[in-house]
Amino acid sequence: MDVDVDVVADELYGRAPERFTEARDEWVARARKAGQAGAAKAIAGLRRPTRAAYASNLLVRRRPEEVAAFLELGEALRGAQRSLDGSRLRALSHQRHAVVAALARTARQLAEEEGRALGEGVAHEVEQTLHAALADPGAAEQWSGGRLSTGLSPPVGFTGLPEKAPVRPRPDRPVKQKQQPKQKPEPSREPEPSREAERRRARAERARAEAEARQKELREAERALAEADARVAELERQLREARTGRSEARRALSGATDRAREAARAARE
Repeated sequence: MDVDVDVVADELYGRAPERFTEARDEWVARARKAGQAGAAKAIAGLRRPTRAAYASNLLVRRRPEEVAAFLELGEALRGAQRSLDGSRLRALSHQRHAVVAALARTARQLAEEEGRALGEGVAHEVEQTLHAALADPGAAEQWSGGRLSTGLSPPVGFTGLPEKAPVRPRPDRPVKQKQQPKQKPEPSREPEPSREAERRRARAERARAEAEARQKELREAERALAEADARVAELERQLREARTGRSEARRALSGATDRAREAARAARE
């Protein structure tokens, strides 16, 4: 059986740090046994994730919709910074701090649910990783892949705001300019999605489909339970009626037996 390095990496970085090394070594042995020396070398080079990287990977894998919204915020923030749109940058900056704090808390809660509480220092590393994903598209792609081995750091001095708000120069006197014919803007070309972005979307779709399937199963189970409860109640009612009928029948039989005995005794006399 061929060993796919991407599939193995996805599986390994979904594990807790203390379980990573043993599982990685097992995959290296499998690849060597299958005669895939290149895959074995690539897997052996995968680094064990730090606790901050583990929490970040956990967040990406468990909250795909929130991750997608976060990536969109990063694109908007970087676009506003390139265009020196001061008012938009200030609004996005306030939103950035709130979203980073919320996602960091979510990552911390997810780690705690797995029995691995994060200290303040590790939680700060998670926040720094989120800031880096907002500031740099390369860091965003790394983070959203869910395979971090260590935390990321934002660029030095990154705040999400320009040093000075853009000021448009004003001419001393109005100057008439010859109007140029309007040119039809060229249609913008959609960037080709990267392989990592496609995998991220595929994971999000799988997670959404799985959640919908679980919801459907839950509704069917609840409906089956309600029907079973109703059936049990009906059977209990029938059992009570049968027991009542049996008691009445026993009383009637006892009375008839007594009367028959009295009649027999009278006949003998």
